[in-house]
Amino acid sequence: MFLTGNLASGQQLPVYSQYLYNKFLINPSIAGSDGYTSVNLTAREQWVGYEGAPRTFSFAVQSRILKRSYILKQTNVRRQIYRPKSDGKVGLGGHVFSDRNGLINRTGFQASYAYHTWLQNSTQLSFGLSLNGYHYKIDQDAINFEDNNDPLLNNSLRRGLFIPDAAFGVSLLNAKYSFGFSADQLFEASAKLGGAAAYQNFSLERQYYLFGSYDFSHGPYNIIQPSFLIMSSEQLQPQADFGVTYIFHDDFWAGLAYRTSKALISTVGVKYQNIFMGYAFDFTLSEIQRVTYGTHEITFALKFGDNKRKYRWLDRY
Repeated sequence: MFLTGNLASGQQLPVYSQYLYNKFLINPSIAGSDGYTSVNLTAREQWVGYEGAPRTFSFAVQSRILKRSYILKQTNVRRQIYRPKSDGKVGLGGHVFSDRNGLINRTGFQASYAYHTWLQNSTQLSFGLSLNGYHYKIDQDAINFEDNNDPLLNNSLRRGLFIPDAAFGVSLLNAKYSFGFSADQLFEASAKLGGAAAYQNFSLERQYYLFGSYDFSHGPYNIIQPSFLIMSSEQLQPQADFGVTYIFHDDFWAGLAYRTSKALISTVGVKYQNIFMGYAFDFTLSEIQRVTYGTHEITFALKFGDNKRKYRWLDRY
């Protein structure tokens, strides 16, 4: 009963504090939105010092599929040489994660397709779909079973359980603002965990994400960016992050946010050429703070290619 309750009532998807730097993790329509090929690694250790606290590792890749056009000057008339143009409308992405939450180990993947179109040559409207898969398994090394033949324990969750699902997202980006909405675990897929009645009904809960940000420029190099992220599901109460980030010359940023689940989040990051690094520290304001050293999250990203023409204003994170 405890294991099923942990699955049903706890967070079914990883939580991230640096979502501004990789919105693709929560919205498939972001795939390829900036015209780059991006590789992102994120490691998150939640409630350090608390036994069984969530621990997450993720790896994401995304890219824009650019159109090709002929180069006017050719070295060989029989050979047609191509170069990319910044007007491709299709983005592709992939994301895998490994997450431990209590006694449950989870791994998952997401394969995304996004379509981007321009509104008045200044605002990009994007739609995205993804196919997702999740694998759940009990961490048997952390449990001492009194009876290994107990039928309550001899179920799919102990052997490993795979559940497919999907996600949908839409986003709107321009030089000043960004907004997006997405729904994950769209079909609320379910699976039977075994013959015991207490373990039969487990299903994914649909998760909703709504994010937004706006840039206020102060001089040529200083930007103040307020932002928000609202997360909710069919069963749990909504949770929201409200924050503000200071950005200097697009090469350094620092921010502070409040999470309504009683936490303060501080972030800092730097950019050097095509390398991006960020760190977040979550200080919980709830009773659990007495037995934990906070939450730490590190992200590392590489971006390849260039985003000239229409994509130049998107070059930030």
